[in-house]
Amino acid sequence: MPGPAATLRAAAVQLNAGADPKANLRAADTHVRAAAADGAELVVLPEKWLVLGSPDDLRAGAQPLDGPAVTWARETARELGIDLVAGSISERVEDAERLRNTSLHIGPDGEVKAVYRKIHMFDVVVDGREYRESKDEEPGDEIVTSTTAGGVGLGMSICYDLRFPELYRALAQRGARILLVPAAFTLATTRDHWEVLVRARAIEQQAFVIAANQIGAHPAGMRSGGRSLIVDPWGIVLATAPDRVGHIVADLDLAAQDRIRRDLPSLANARLTGPTAEVHA
Repeated sequence: MPGPAATLRAAAVQLNAGADPKANLRAADTHVRAAAADGAELVVLPEKWLVLGSPDDLRAGAQPLDGPAVTWARETARELGIDLVAGSISERVEDAERLRNTSLHIGPDGEVKAVYRKIHMFDVVVDGREYRESKDEEPGDEIVTSTTAGGVGLGMSICYDLRFPELYRALAQRGARILLVPAAFTLATTRDHWEVLVRARAIEQQAFVIAANQIGAHPAGMRSGGRSLIVDPWGIVLATAPDRVGHIVADLDLAAQDRIRRDLPSLANARLTGPTAEVHA
Protein backbone atom coordinates (compact mmCIF):
# COMPACT_ATOMS: atom_id res chain seq x y z
CA MET A 1 0.00 0.00 0.00
CA PRO A 2 1.23 3.54 -0.65
CA GLY A 3 1.99 5.94 2.16
CA PRO A 4 -0.41 8.64 3.29
CA ALA A 5 -0.01 10.46 -0.07
CA ALA A 6 -0.30 8.84 -3.49
CA THR A 7 2.44 11.06 -4.95
CA LEU A 8 5.66 12.61 -3.73
CA ARG A 9 7.43 15.50 -5.43
CA ALA A 10 11.19 14.92 -5.47
CA ALA A 11 14.18 16.94 -6.65
CA ALA A 12 17.78 16.23 -7.62
CA VAL A 13 20.26 19.09 -7.26
CA GLN A 14 23.17 19.27 -9.72
CA LEU A 15 26.23 21.20 -8.54
CA ASN A 16 29.78 22.07 -9.58
CA ALA A 17 31.62 21.78 -6.28
CA GLY A 18 35.24 22.80 -5.81
CA ALA A 19 37.72 23.11 -2.97
CA ASP A 20 36.02 25.97 -1.08
CA PRO A 21 33.51 24.62 1.45
CA LYS A 22 31.91 28.01 2.11
CA ALA A 23 31.26 28.67 -1.58
CA ASN A 24 29.94 25.15 -2.08
CA LEU A 25 27.61 25.44 0.90
CA ARG A 26 26.24 28.73 -0.44
CA ALA A 27 25.52 27.07 -3.79
CA ALA A 28 23.86 24.09 -2.13
CA ASP A 29 21.71 26.39 -0.03
CA THR A 30 20.58 28.37 -3.09
CA HIS A 31 19.57 25.31 -5.07
CA VAL A 32 17.96 23.38 -2.22
CA ARG A 33 15.78 26.42 -1.55
CA ALA A 34 14.92 26.68 -5.26
CA ALA A 35 13.90 23.02 -5.32
CA ALA A 36 11.72 23.48 -2.25
CA ALA A 37 10.14 26.54 -3.85
CA ASP A 38 9.20 24.25 -6.78
CA GLY A 39 7.28 22.10 -4.34
CA ALA A 40 9.87 19.38 -3.72
CA GLU A 41 9.21 17.44 -0.52
CA LEU A 42 12.33 15.28 -0.95
CA VAL A 43 15.57 16.95 -2.14
CA VAL A 44 18.81 15.09 -2.95
CA LEU A 45 22.23 16.75 -3.18
CA PRO A 46 25.15 15.19 -5.11
CA GLU A 47 28.19 13.38 -3.75
CA LYS A 48 30.83 15.54 -2.04
CA TRP A 49 28.76 18.68 -2.44
CA LEU A 50 30.74 20.36 0.34
CA VAL A 51 34.22 19.76 -1.12
CA LEU A 52 35.30 18.05 -4.33
CA GLY A 53 38.94 18.03 -5.35
CA SER A 54 42.27 16.44 -4.53
CA PRO A 55 42.79 14.23 -1.47
CA ASP A 56 44.35 17.23 0.25
CA ASP A 57 41.29 19.34 -0.58
CA LEU A 58 38.99 16.66 0.81
CA ARG A 59 40.99 16.33 4.00
CA ALA A 60 41.15 20.09 4.49
CA GLY A 61 37.39 20.39 4.05
CA ALA A 62 36.34 17.27 5.95
CA GLN A 63 34.01 17.75 8.90
CA PRO A 64 32.53 15.64 11.69
CA LEU A 65 28.80 14.98 11.69
CA ASP A 66 28.27 17.74 14.24
CA GLY A 67 30.12 20.24 12.05
CA PRO A 68 28.82 23.26 10.10
CA ALA A 69 27.70 21.36 7.00
CA VAL A 70 25.40 18.96 8.80
CA THR A 71 24.20 21.77 11.07
CA TRP A 72 23.24 23.74 7.94
CA ALA A 73 21.47 20.70 6.46
CA ARG A 74 19.49 20.11 9.64
CA GLU A 75 18.48 23.74 10.00
CA THR A 76 17.53 24.03 6.33
CA ALA A 77 15.46 20.85 6.28
CA ARG A 78 13.59 22.07 9.36
CA GLU A 79 13.07 25.57 7.98
CA LEU A 80 11.82 24.35 4.59
CA GLY A 81 9.89 21.38 5.97
CA ILE A 82 11.53 18.88 3.59
CA ASP A 83 13.24 15.53 3.66
CA LEU A 84 16.81 16.43 2.70
CA VAL A 85 19.39 13.89 1.57
CA ALA A 86 22.63 15.75 2.10
CA GLY A 87 24.39 14.03 -0.82
CA SER A 88 27.63 13.03 0.75
CA ILE A 89 30.40 14.82 2.60
CA SER A 90 33.94 13.86 3.53
CA GLU A 91 33.46 12.91 7.16
CA ARG A 92 36.30 13.33 9.62
CA VAL A 93 36.12 10.66 12.32
CA GLU A 94 37.98 11.15 15.56
CA ASP A 95 41.12 8.99 15.89
CA ALA A 96 40.64 7.57 12.36
CA GLU A 97 43.38 7.93 9.78
CA ARG A 98 41.09 7.78 6.76
CA LEU A 99 37.98 9.81 5.99
CA ARG A 100 34.49 8.45 5.34
CA ASN A 101 32.31 9.28 2.35
CA THR A 102 29.06 9.82 4.21
CA SER A 103 25.46 10.54 3.22
CA LEU A 104 22.74 11.66 5.62
CA HIS A 105 18.96 11.71 5.44
CA ILE A 106 17.51 14.54 7.48
CA GLY A 107 13.80 14.83 8.16
CA PRO A 108 11.56 17.90 8.13
CA ASP A 109 11.98 18.09 11.89
CA GLY A 110 15.70 18.68 11.40
CA GLU A 111 16.68 15.35 12.92
CA VAL A 112 19.16 12.98 11.30
CA LYS A 113 17.14 9.92 10.27
CA ALA A 114 19.91 7.83 8.70
CA VAL A 115 23.67 7.87 8.10
CA TYR A 116 25.21 5.86 5.26
CA ARG A 117 28.93 5.46 4.63
CA LYS A 118 29.84 4.48 1.07
CA ILE A 119 30.52 0.76 0.81
CA HIS A 120 32.23 0.46 -2.58
CA MET A 121 35.48 2.35 -3.05
CA PHE A 122 36.26 3.86 -6.46
CA ASP A 123 39.57 2.08 -7.12
CA VAL A 124 39.67 2.10 -10.91
CA VAL A 125 41.29 3.45 -14.05
CA VAL A 126 38.92 5.55 -16.16
CA ASP A 127 39.89 7.28 -19.40
CA GLY A 128 43.57 6.81 -18.55
CA ARG A 129 43.29 8.31 -15.06
CA GLU A 130 43.80 6.24 -11.92
CA TYR A 131 41.50 6.73 -8.93
CA ARG A 132 42.30 5.11 -5.56
CA GLU A 133 39.54 6.19 -3.22
CA SER A 134 40.44 3.55 -0.63
CA LYS A 135 43.81 5.21 -0.03
CA ASP A 136 42.13 8.13 1.70
CA GLU A 137 38.67 6.82 2.61
CA GLU A 138 37.51 3.93 4.77
CA PRO A 139 34.65 1.92 3.23
CA GLY A 140 31.43 1.50 5.13
CA ASP A 141 29.96 -1.92 5.88
CA GLU A 142 26.27 -1.25 6.58
CA ILE A 143 23.29 -1.30 4.21
CA VAL A 144 21.09 1.63 5.19
CA THR A 145 17.42 2.39 4.58
CA SER A 146 15.33 5.22 5.91
CA THR A 147 11.79 6.57 5.69
CA THR A 148 10.41 9.94 4.63
CA ALA A 149 8.13 11.93 6.88
CA GLY A 150 5.26 10.56 4.77
CA GLY A 151 6.27 6.95 5.36
CA VAL A 152 7.98 6.18 2.03
CA GLY A 153 10.99 3.85 2.20
CA LEU A 154 14.36 5.20 1.03
CA GLY A 155 17.45 3.21 0.04
CA MET A 156 20.77 4.98 0.45
CA SER A 157 23.82 4.66 -1.80
CA ILE A 158 26.63 6.79 -3.23
CA CYS A 159 28.06 7.04 -6.76
CA TYR A 160 30.20 3.92 -7.53
CA ASP A 161 27.70 1.82 -5.56
CA LEU A 162 25.50 2.15 -8.66
CA ARG A 163 27.54 -0.61 -10.37
CA PHE A 164 26.65 -3.20 -7.71
CA PRO A 165 23.03 -4.35 -8.23
CA GLU A 166 23.09 -6.67 -5.23
CA LEU A 167 23.16 -3.62 -2.96
CA TYR A 168 19.97 -2.28 -4.50
CA ARG A 169 18.22 -5.64 -4.29
CA ALA A 170 19.02 -5.66 -0.58
CA LEU A 171 17.65 -2.13 -0.23
CA ALA A 172 14.42 -3.10 -2.00
CA GLN A 173 14.09 -6.18 0.17
CA ARG A 174 14.35 -3.91 3.20
CA GLY A 175 11.48 -1.72 2.06
CA ALA A 176 13.06 0.93 -0.19
CA ARG A 177 10.68 2.41 -2.76
CA ILE A 178 13.00 5.26 -3.70
CA LEU A 179 16.70 4.63 -4.34
CA LEU A 180 19.04 7.56 -3.74
CA VAL A 181 22.24 7.99 -5.77
CA PRO A 182 24.21 11.14 -4.96
CA ALA A 183 27.16 11.00 -7.34
CA ALA A 184 30.21 12.60 -8.90
CA PHE A 185 30.34 10.31 -11.95
CA THR A 186 33.25 11.04 -14.24
CA LEU A 187 32.63 12.65 -17.60
CA ALA A 188 33.50 9.44 -19.47
CA THR A 189 31.33 7.13 -17.37
CA THR A 190 28.45 9.59 -17.35
CA ARG A 191 28.55 9.69 -21.14
CA ASP A 192 28.61 5.92 -21.64
CA HIS A 193 27.15 4.24 -18.53
CA TRP A 194 25.22 6.61 -16.26
CA GLU A 195 21.71 6.53 -17.70
CA VAL A 196 21.89 2.82 -18.48
CA LEU A 197 22.87 1.98 -14.90
CA VAL A 198 20.33 4.30 -13.28
CA ARG A 199 17.48 2.96 -15.39
CA ALA A 200 18.59 -0.64 -14.84
CA ARG A 201 18.55 -0.23 -11.06
CA ALA A 202 15.05 1.27 -11.30
CA ILE A 203 13.72 -1.57 -13.45
CA GLU A 204 15.37 -4.33 -11.42
CA GLN A 205 14.02 -3.09 -8.09
CA GLN A 206 10.79 -1.59 -9.45
CA ALA A 207 11.78 1.54 -7.59
CA PHE A 208 12.14 5.24 -8.25
CA VAL A 209 15.76 6.38 -8.55
CA ILE A 210 16.88 9.92 -7.76
CA ALA A 211 20.40 10.31 -9.12
CA ALA A 212 21.98 13.71 -8.36
CA ASN A 213 25.31 14.16 -10.15
CA GLN A 214 28.04 16.77 -10.09
CA ILE A 215 28.81 18.59 -13.35
CA GLY A 216 31.83 20.26 -14.90
CA ALA A 217 35.47 20.75 -13.95
CA HIS A 218 36.74 20.34 -10.41
CA PRO A 219 40.20 20.83 -8.87
CA ALA A 220 42.95 18.27 -9.58
CA GLY A 221 41.81 17.87 -13.19
CA MET A 222 38.60 16.01 -12.44
CA ARG A 223 35.43 16.39 -14.50
CA SER A 224 31.90 15.19 -13.75
CA GLY A 225 29.27 14.55 -16.38
CA GLY A 226 26.02 15.94 -14.98
CA ARG A 227 22.79 14.57 -16.52
CA SER A 228 21.15 14.13 -13.12
CA LEU A 229 18.13 11.88 -13.45
CA ILE A 230 14.84 10.97 -11.82
CA VAL A 231 13.58 7.60 -13.10
CA ASP A 232 10.38 5.70 -12.37
CA PRO A 233 9.95 1.98 -11.52
CA TRP A 234 9.24 1.13 -15.18
CA GLY A 235 12.58 2.65 -16.15
CA ILE A 236 11.07 5.79 -17.67
CA VAL A 237 13.12 8.95 -17.25
CA LEU A 238 10.87 11.50 -15.57
CA ALA A 239 13.43 14.32 -15.55
CA THR A 240 16.96 14.95 -16.86
CA ALA A 241 19.13 17.90 -15.89
CA PRO A 242 20.53 20.14 -18.61
CA ASP A 243 24.29 20.71 -18.72
CA ARG A 244 24.42 23.34 -15.99
CA VAL A 245 24.11 23.76 -12.26
CA GLY A 246 20.51 23.67 -11.06
CA HIS A 247 17.79 21.22 -10.07
CA ILE A 248 15.16 18.97 -11.58
CA VAL A 249 11.84 17.91 -10.10
CA ALA A 250 9.37 15.11 -10.76
CA ASP A 251 6.21 13.79 -9.15
CA LEU A 252 6.66 10.18 -8.00
CA ASP A 253 3.43 8.23 -8.50
CA LEU A 254 3.46 5.73 -5.65
CA ALA A 255 0.13 4.20 -6.68
CA ALA A 256 1.57 3.42 -10.12
CA GLN A 257 4.55 1.80 -8.41
CA ASP A 258 2.18 -0.43 -6.46
CA ARG A 259 0.51 -1.49 -9.72
CA ILE A 260 3.85 -2.29 -11.34
CA ARG A 261 4.96 -4.40 -8.38
CA ARG A 262 1.60 -6.18 -8.33
CA ASP A 263 1.20 -6.80 -12.07
CA LEU A 264 4.83 -7.75 -12.82
CA PRO A 265 5.93 -9.12 -9.45
CA SER A 266 9.60 -9.74 -10.20
CA LEU A 267 10.62 -8.77 -6.67
CA ALA A 268 8.12 -11.14 -5.10
CA ASN A 269 9.08 -13.90 -7.57
CA ALA A 270 12.81 -13.68 -6.91
CA ARG A 271 14.23 -17.03 -5.77
CA LEU A 272 17.93 -16.30 -5.25
CA THR A 273 17.64 -13.76 -2.47
CA GLY A 274 18.16 -16.00 0.56
CA PRO A 275 15.75 -17.78 2.88
CA THR A 276 15.11 -14.74 5.08
CA ALA A 277 14.68 -12.13 2.35
CA GLU A 278 11.48 -10.14 2.45
CA VAL A 279 10.12 -7.75 -0.15
CA HIS A 280 7.82 -4.94 0.96
CA ALA A 281 5.39 -3.74 -1.71
